[in-house]
Amino acid sequence: MTEPALKRSLTLPLLTFYGLGTIIGAGIYVLVAKVAGHAGLYAPLAFLLAALLATFTGISYAELAARYPKSAGEAVYVQEGLHRRALSVLVGFLIITTGVVSASTIVNGFVGYLHVFVAVPDALAIVLLVLALGALAVWGIQESVTAATVITLIEVGGLLFIIAVAGDSLTTLPARWPELLPPLDAGIWHGILLGTFLAFYAFIGFEDMVNVAEEVRDPVRVLPRAILLALAVASVLYVLVALIAVLAFPPAELAGSRAPLADIYTRATGAPPTLISFISMFAIINGALIQIVMAARVLYGMSRERWLPAWLGRVHPRTRTPVAATILVTLLILALALWLPLETLARTTSFVILAVFALINLALLRIKHRDPHPAGVRTYPAWIPLVGALSTGGFVLYQLVQLVGR
Repeated sequence: MTEPALKRSLTLPLLTFYGLGTIIGAGIYVLVAKVAGHAGLYAPLAFLLAALLATFTGISYAELAARYPKSAGEAVYVQEGLHRRALSVLVGFLIITTGVVSASTIVNGFVGYLHVFVAVPDALAIVLLVLALGALAVWGIQESVTAATVITLIEVGGLLFIIAVAGDSLTTLPARWPELLPPLDAGIWHGILLGTFLAFYAFIGFEDMVNVAEEVRDPVRVLPRAILLALAVASVLYVLVALIAVLAFPPAELAGSRAPLADIYTRATGAPPTLISFISMFAIINGALIQIVMAARVLYGMSRERWLPAWLGRVHPRTRTPVAATILVTLLILALALWLPLETLARTTSFVILAVFALINLALLRIKHRDPHPAGVRTYPAWIPLVGALSTGGFVLYQLVQLVGR
């Protein structure tokens, strides 16, 4: 009897919305306030720098996804490029860690918006949400991604709604433009770099897309396009919303907000933030769902490579999903969401994923040296992964220096 396999059902639109949903999620809906706390009026610049940092690595992922369209993508890429099994397994576990920690971050952000509607104990809200999302992820990939697509449309609509109702603040941009350009001052740039490091979390998500490669139709063509499309749309929306946030709201007040877009809406309209808070909750839920799906697929892929026990790679014959891996990921997320605060989770995620990105870029450089132009795969100049490795590695070192200096 043939062992059941994952179901190839994801098209370019579904995959793009899958990636866009996890990129947008908690990043802009929750962390814009935290970024403003570090970078102040220069928060839009922090988001712009983070977008640039993500783009170089995003292009590397696009090429690698076409070369090796497999689940547990990052672990496979490192193995193909660096031929170090222990390092490949470590990278796989780090990606799982980022998914689990990121989802825990997102769930904590959900509670802040939920309090706009009802005062529910944080722990109860977290438990019910995580268990519901885990059940949806077990149900099926098409069902999960279709739900994610619908929610992504809602959350993009929420950002456009904020841009529309608070967009009058953009009319002050010509007069206030000099305020948004930082001087050559080490203290100010230190805050901007800290904000950039935190804002980078808002772009995490494009890498999740490669881990559903075995559920994508025509992955060699579709995966790279979806990655770059999702990154481009998210970057434009983020910078616009960050601009509106700092122009419409004093950064010192913005930094203390648990539901920043709801507060921006109230400041701009004077109305209760019911609608935007409702949309924000959907955005946050979406990000958590996609992280559960991603981390479970990495466990599945590593099991299929025989790096983890076989039971993690088993696919349920009816749902065509890795049920055991999904349940394990759900329980880990639940534990962390009840344990760690939001900013700690976001910083941990950014630090780990930057280290992984540096390795991914290095792996692509080695692969390109051995096989520069594989048939049927679009390739990019070698300087792109080189810049990606230097920039992500540089941010990791910078953060380590900051930790040592405390």
